Amino acid sequence: MMGALKNHRDEHVSVSVEELVPQNHFLHAIEATISFDFIEEKLRPYYCGNNGRPSIHPIVLFKMMFIGYFYGIRSERQLEKEIRMNIAYRWFLGFSLSDT
Repeated sequence: MMGALKNHRDEHVSVSVEELVPQNHFLHAIEATISFDFIEEKLRPYYCGNNGRPSIHPIVLFKMMFIGYFYGIRSERQLEKEIRMNIAYRWFLGFSLSDT
């Protein structure tokens, strides 16, 4: 007997990104080992607080480049696609599943 084909693509569930990334994942070790706060401190003088468009946070940009380097993603366009698809990358960057 053939089982029924089920479509769960529109299913809504409550899940934490933290729960989806194994504790032994490489990016967990990096997050626990390296404090990226120094990036914000070093770059704060180069950002204007009262004009211009909101930017991507410099720590997020640094972590994106970090992912690209360690996972051999040389193209920034490809890196963007990988970040959209990879839950561990999204967790490392502090993104939710619904962030675009």
